[in-house]
Amino acid sequence: MSLKKVVAGIKKNNNFVITSHRSLEGDALGSELAFFRLLRMMGKQAVIINADNYPLQYSFLPGINKIKKFNKHNINGLRLGCLAVLDCSDLSRCGEVFKINIDNKPILNIDHHISNAKFGDINWIDLNVSSCSEMIYKLYKELRLPLDKDIAAFLYTGMMTDTGSFRYSNTTSLTHEAAAEFLHYKVDVRQTYKYIYENIPLPEMKLLSKILTTVRCEFQGRVSWFQIGRNLLKNKKLSIDLTEHILNFARTIKNVEVAVLFKENLGKNNEVRINLRSPGSPDVNKIARFFGGGGHKTASGATVQGNIDEVRRKVLAKIKESL
Repeated sequence: MSLKKVVAGIKKNNNFVITSHRSLEGDALGSELAFFRLLRMMGKQAVIINADNYPLQYSFLPGINKIKKFNKHNINGLRLGCLAVLDCSDLSRCGEVFKINIDNKPILNIDHHISNAKFGDINWIDLNVSSCSEMIYKLYKELRLPLDKDIAAFLYTGMMTDTGSFRYSNTTSLTHEAAAEFLHYKVDVRQTYKYIYENIPLPEMKLLSKILTTVRCEFQGRVSWFQIGRNLLKNKKLSIDLTEHILNFARTIKNVEVAVLFKENLGKNNEVRINLRSPGSPDVNKIARFFGGGGHKTASGATVQGNIDEVRRKVLAKIKESL
């Protein structure tokens, strides 16, 4: 779909609810906040409502405290003309927020995941960009809307986190050109990185060190994995999500082609969250899709029903097929 059709869809509506996937991270939050500002600059009404609270390491982003967590009180009196779903491959991944759309108002789907289900009335899916934030940057350019320091911070955060600090293969020349432009607006590169990646509280660091000692490797060292049982996290109030820290460790082990984290969900019995990472071969999106999830060739995930040991055996068997 062309950008012009996306622009036409935005201009046609006046009241937007913006949302993204569960387990929020930098690209989801950065693109939401930048898109919110874009809509306000166009004279639109908008609110951001997510199923989950944002991780505390993103508290530095200007205006992030205005993001609402979904509950039944958010629906009362809410005027909805269009539901804008960003960085989300499937509508079910945004949790119960879709219940806001009780009158079946148009859905604007902006995403860069290869596994996107094209669930919107307007689907803008771009597989050639680094991040959803890069797509919102393109939208600013198409509309000829000016950036400022806050918008640059939102978009830089999204691009930086989804490219692994500009290390992954989804980093393109446009990504670097955009990042260079953001620096003109005095984005604090060092402090942004520190807030997100060098901000682990001591209790979480102790837990992380405990988890890292449990690493296991399979298939002649080509697959590394961690398993986090419910008992390890029970009664622990974590202020940040350790998932990326764990997976970054797992993927740096020599000869590893696939890194996996298996984590029991605290809220539900017999439900396991799996996160997969690879350099691009094998394609972990295909593995995640087999288990009802999705994402990118290099980074994907799924939520699987079953006992964690049973889920691990099935997932590792599927990974072995792809090696």
